Amino acid sequence: MSIEARLAELGITLPAPAAPVAAYVPAVDANGLLHISGQLPFREDGTIVTGRLGQDVDVAQGAEAAKRCGIMLIAQIKAALGGDLSRVERIVKLGAFIASTADFTDQPKVANGASELMQDVFGEAGRHARSAVGVPVLPLGAAVEIDAIVAIRPL
Repeated sequence: MSIEARLAELGITLPAPAAPVAAYVPAVDANGLLHISGQLPFREDGTIVTGRLGQDVDVAQGAEAAKRCGIMLIAQIKAALGGDLSRVERIVKLGAFIASTADFTDQPKVANGASELMQDVFGEAGRHARSAVGVPVLPLGAAVEIDAIVAIRPL
């Protein structure tokens, strides 16, 4: 099954890739490793999931925010690959940053929202290494931000 068919089966429509909010590019291909800049959790209406885990966002809401980051990661990957998601060889690593209180320790459960999405979409190639880090604040007040490293097949 193609990646596009898996997305459709999961009921996921990729949004337009988000434009950078500062002085960086969304993606860099370095010798077959595509580095995707951190993506924020945009809802379908374009608003960002904001707040802090352990304060005003619970684990389930955080995991959904991480999934939203994952959807935007896939949109950025697709754009960087000229629309051809079949070139994804492997999701190598996700870096998850979770805005959280000092006593919140369930960052891995939150990051699972994106990790499970990658496995659902890319199958075995979606299994990846990962870090899940709690931080006091993220850009634009986002609850979660996730970046990625993706191995890609040459043209």
